[in-house]
Amino acid sequence: MAELWTEQIAIPAHLLFQEVDDEAVLLDLERGHYFGLDEVGTRIWRLLGEHSTLPEVYRALLRAGYAVDEGELEHDLEGFVGELAAAGLIELGCRP
Repeated sequence: MAELWTEQIAIPAHLLFQEVDDEAVLLDLERGHYFGLDEVGTRIWRLLGEHSTLPEVYRALLRAGYAVDEGELEHDLEGFVGELAAAGLIELGCRP
């Protein structure tokens, strides 16, 4: 999944995002599927909307001061974003 770190990331237009407290729900309008995000997943989703690459999201999370080892954060972030891509919730574009 090294390509995740070099590709532009975009949120497809067919997704609706609604926050409820510190969590969120995503609705895939094309497939009619709902996806729930916990507090950390919601924070990552918001950062994906603000930044277009995984390294930018990673740096923003480090600045936020999460109590996690940098290597563990990198691994967990890559896994989460990989799951989003596999579910069609984000699109990987051209290299920045």
